[in-house]
Amino acid sequence: MRKRSFIFTLALLACFMLGDPSDAPAQQGPPEQPDTVIDASARKETIDNLLKRLNDTYIFPDTAAKMEQAVRARQAKGDYDAITSAKQFVKTLTEDLQAVSHDKHLRVRYSFNPLPVRADHAAPTAEERAQFQQFLARVNYGFAKLERLPGNIGYVDLRNFLDAEGGADTVASAFNFLANTDALIFDLRQNGGGDPKMVALITSYLFDKEPVHLNDLHWREGKGERVEEFWTLKEVAGKRYGNKDVYILTSNYTFSAGEEFVNNLKSLKRATVIGETTGGGANPGGTVRLSEHFGVFIPTGRAVNPVTKTNWEGTGVEPDVKVSADQALKTAQIMALKKSVEKTSDEDLKRDLQHRIDELQKEGEQGKK
Repeated sequence: MRKRSFIFTLALLACFMLGDPSDAPAQQGPPEQPDTVIDASARKETIDNLLKRLNDTYIFPDTAAKMEQAVRARQAKGDYDAITSAKQFVKTLTEDLQAVSHDKHLRVRYSFNPLPVRADHAAPTAEERAQFQQFLARVNYGFAKLERLPGNIGYVDLRNFLDAEGGADTVASAFNFLANTDALIFDLRQNGGGDPKMVALITSYLFDKEPVHLNDLHWREGKGERVEEFWTLKEVAGKRYGNKDVYILTSNYTFSAGEEFVNNLKSLKRATVIGETTGGGANPGGTVRLSEHFGVFIPTGRAVNPVTKTNWEGTGVEPDVKVSADQALKTAQIMALKKSVEKTSDEDLKRDLQHRIDELQKEGEQGKK
């Protein structure tokens, strides 16, 4: 999503509590918000502002018009009149919008704490910027774990792609640590998305200096579109990983920018994807306030991969090796270790690697019972 919208969205995390708690991994998920009783006035204000925002900014204008027709029809029938729970209201509205759009990014949000009023395109306040930076530091720019696994395999548990500028040192440090490993596993099974600029930064370490075209975002602007291109960087602060093997673990939770990372590397044949088909959200955008306690994430763009000329909206990214999410890490390790066995002429090392493969295969068989 665009940086301005991204910063505003994260600056509001304290109000939105990272969105619906069901959206976030258990390790980073927020506590449950108290519910609020709402009246007819709050419902009407939220619906009216929601439909106006959709018609003004949603990436597909024709679909926005169809969503308005569907919601207005339900409103006329009184389908929302009996809803007094704020949580039930956003759940119902989201389901009604997605039934027409099939857009998994499009989601009405509830905040127990009042949302700040701001002008469109206004810069974040100093307090919001401070909250944003505190959030980024607390979640370590999405890097949950960095490890060297047996057999000299690098492992990165990456939960989000957060802030390429602020997280540049963290990314460089991670790749400096990983530089001497023989293969690299990115665990995106609990990755809910983030900033495409961070996707591009991390991906840059997996290629040489010559820029590689990764993805395009087509943004709605009035009656036209603006195209934003994303390429790998010529210069990075840490050590590049070279052409060594890369594996990506996925689940049906892997979403948005997490899916872009998977799709980019799969399309460029730079990584082997192992696990489950991803969630299927390719339309970026931003969060806007609708009323005192309600907001909405509206997709205002669409991704277009320069290789496939398509995206993963509604379908997700299919893995190269389909296994359950809980078996993905063992599967990736076994694949990487087998390649190491093939490459080495050191018989002692080969024996150790084969022993580790046998252990993992045994564990995998026991897990299936």
